[in-house]
Amino acid sequence: MADLVLATDDDGAPEIFASLQGEGPSAGMPVAFIRLSRCNLACTWCDTAYTWRFEGDNRPHRDEITYDRAVNQVKVSPEKAAAKIAALGQKRLVITGGEPLMQCGPLADMLAILDTIEVEIETNGTTRPSAHIDIRVDQYNVSPKLSHSGNAADLALIPERLDFYASDPRAFFKFVVAKPEDVDEVDALQREYRIPKDRLFLMAEGTDSNTLRERQVWLSPLCLKKGYRMSDRMHIHLYGDERGT
Repeated sequence: MADLVLATDDDGAPEIFASLQGEGPSAGMPVAFIRLSRCNLACTWCDTAYTWRFEGDNRPHRDEITYDRAVNQVKVSPEKAAAKIAALGQKRLVITGGEPLMQCGPLADMLAILDTIEVEIETNGTTRPSAHIDIRVDQYNVSPKLSHSGNAADLALIPERLDFYASDPRAFFKFVVAKPEDVDEVDALQREYRIPKDRLFLMAEGTDSNTLRERQVWLSPLCLKKGYRMSDRMHIHLYGDERGT
């Protein structure tokens, strides 16, 4: 049985913790989190670059910081990860990253042990879950990356994958926007893939409360006009941009 590759918290331990979900349709819900390491995309504004931008990785990021892989990555068996999650005593688990669906094999092994917990997976929408994972998932939070992320469209917006998630009623779409023009891209994707508007969130990009509030000033009337839902980033207001929150 292969190990999971996890991100680390500030103490170097696996990033498995309990908190309130800060974004999307489950915002405010008490949950357990597990953050997996590694990602197949590289967003210039990524707030978890410590999961992928290791020394030697030259993909652009606005902070231009690289991380020591040995310090920021740890291998954990599915059994040990499941035990740590169960010990948190939560009814719902959020699997995040990085891109967690890059580790379908060991992730399926972990979920087979946690057979009574509700499961929510956060994904960039470029990968599909294996059948052994999909059967255990209650909710997908799909966050396709727009052009301002710095990712090429042929890597970030794969038609087959977007079709797959748009047709799944468990999937909610969350688009990160930094300026009003970004919403034009969302409009085009919503029309092309017929994403139901009641399953589509717009969320301001930002890692501090002031930036989020400033962008929500113009984002909220756009959501009202277009019929999209708006997501805050509640954890940023509560805890700041910190690991393990």
